[in-house]
Amino acid sequence: MAEEAEDDASKTEEPTAKRLEDAREKGQVVASREINHWMIFSGATLAAVFLGTSMWQNLSKSLRPFLDRPHEFSFEGAGLQRVIASALFDPLLAILPLLAILMVAALAAQLLQNGLLFSAEPLIPKFSKISPFAGFKRLFSSHSIVEFLKGLAKITIVSIVCWYALEGEIANVSRFIDMEPLELMRVIGSLSLVVMVAVIAVMTLIAGGDYFYQRFQHYKRLRMSKQEIKDEYKQSEGDPVVKGRIKQLRMERARRRMMSAIPKATVVVTNPTHFAVALQYDDSTPAPICIAKGSDLIALKIRELAAKHQVPVVENKPLARALYATVEIDAEIPQEHYKAVAEVISYVLNLKKRLAPKSAPANAPR
Repeated sequence: MAEEAEDDASKTEEPTAKRLEDAREKGQVVASREINHWMIFSGATLAAVFLGTSMWQNLSKSLRPFLDRPHEFSFEGAGLQRVIASALFDPLLAILPLLAILMVAALAAQLLQNGLLFSAEPLIPKFSKISPFAGFKRLFSSHSIVEFLKGLAKITIVSIVCWYALEGEIANVSRFIDMEPLELMRVIGSLSLVVMVAVIAVMTLIAGGDYFYQRFQHYKRLRMSKQEIKDEYKQSEGDPVVKGRIKQLRMERARRRMMSAIPKATVVVTNPTHFAVALQYDDSTPAPICIAKGSDLIALKIRELAAKHQVPVVENKPLARALYATVEIDAEIPQEHYKAVAEVISYVLNLKKRLAPKSAPANAPR
C-alpha cells in the first residue's frame, strides 16, 4: 500500500496526448453514466409527448381482444401459435417507436461524450475480472463508495423534486376517485409530464456535474511521473543521447568530406581569423561553388590545408563574413556576391599566371 501511495504521489504531471490516445485505444475514456441516464430519460419524455397517444392506442388495440373475447381464442395447434404471436409481437410492435428512441438516445450519449469509439480491449478476458479478491477490492474501494453516495444523493434529490412537483395534487388525491377512467388517464398523463420535465431539469445539472467529475478522475488516473514522460519521449522521438551521437557522427563525416575537398579549391576567402570560405570555380560551373566553410578552429584548419596544398588565401573581411552567413556547402554563391567574388577569382587567376614558369620555345636547342 505504501508503495502504491508513493507511486501515485510521484505522478504529478498531466497526461500527454499520446497517453490519452493510448488510453482511448484501450477503451479508457471519460464515461458518465448520468449522461446516459439523462439522454435515455429525455428520449422517453419526448416519446411520451409526441408518440404517447398513438403508442397507447396501438397497445390497447393489441391487448383488447384478450379482455373482450378471450373465449374465442383457440389454444390447440396453430391457434395456440397465433395467440402467442398476438400476445408477444403485437404489443412489441406497438412500443417499437419507444424502444427505437431509447436506443438512439443511448448511442447519442456515447457519441456526445467520446465520439465514435471501437475497442476490443475491454472484451479480453482478465483474471482480475473473475478474481474474488479483486472483486472484493473493487466493491469496497473508494470509487465504489463515492458512486454509491452519488446514487443515493441523486435518488434523494429527484425524490424531493418529484414531491414538490406533485405537492399540490397529493393534497387533492381524493378527487381522483370520482373521475371517469378517460379523464383520470388524461390527468395522470399531464401530471406525469410535469414530473418528467422537472426530473429532466434536475438530471441536467446532475449529469453536467458528474461529467466534469468523471473527466477529472479520468485525467487523474492517467497522470504521469516525470520519468514516464521522459521514457515516452525517448520511445516516440528517440533517445536524445543516441540522436546527439548520430548528429555528431554526421557532422564529423561532413567535416572530413569538406576538408578533403579543400585541395580542389580555387581560392579561400578569410576574415582573416574568424571565418574562412573555400570556393571552387571552373568553366564547367556557371558560378563559383562553396566547397568548405568554417569559423574559428575550423577556419584555422581550412587555412592550414589551403597553405599545405598551395591554394591561394585572400583576406576580405566583409566578403568572408557575408559568404559564411549566406551560402551553404556545395551550393553556388548568391548573385549579390558575384561581382566581389569575380574580382577575387580574377585576381587569383592573374596571380597564378604571373607566377607560373614560362614554358621553353618549341625550337629551343636541347
